[in-house]
Amino acid sequence: MAQGTVKWFNSEKGYGFIAQEDGGPDVFVHYSSISGDGFRNLEDTQRVEFEIAQGRKGPQAEQVRVIG
Repeated sequence: MAQGTVKWFNSEKGYGFIAQEDGGPDVFVHYSSISGDGFRNLEDTQRVEFEIAQGRKGPQAEQVRVIG
């Protein structure tokens, strides 16, 4: 799994971007890809772990889990 830091996340729109720890391109993240029950949200600067899949417009995070 890849790791990174939430660059920004808009909880009203339900998406944002993660900066990859290894310096790769920023990865799009949608609220539906965040692991957990109930309201799924990310906070800026949170550390996360995720799988990278190919989305319609580029790399997209899947199975996102907060690690720190």
